[in-house]
Amino acid sequence: MVTADGRVHTGVNRVTLDSDPTAHAEVVAIRAAAAAAANFDLSGAVLYASCEPCPLCLAAALWARVDLVYFAADRHTAAAAGFDDALFYEYFDGTRPELMPVRQAAVPASDLPFQAWRENPDRIEY
Repeated sequence: MVTADGRVHTGVNRVTLDSDPTAHAEVVAIRAAAAAAANFDLSGAVLYASCEPCPLCLAAALWARVDLVYFAADRHTAAAAGFDDALFYEYFDGTRPELMPVRQAAVPASDLPFQAWRENPDRIEY
């Protein structure tokens, strides 16, 4: 990843090393860049990846406000090597909702944390 100030931040896949299913190379690079900048907003940054980012990595890039993503190999090449994220894409397309049902549970006070956030004069918008 290259941030707006031209600094380079790298990441490698640490999923198995750290037993962390979120430690994809792109997420590791985003974490490194955000830590170095002491800011969660990486506007102006460009993310470079060896493979098409999975939905997790794309979501992380969106949350980090990354401006642009470049990748080399596509998801089909990754699938042929055993990294098959096809089910995740199907889930987010809405064609496989049974993979992980998500349901809202009605909780009467569920808005209280959001009210507290809105009323917090020291909050940092994001």
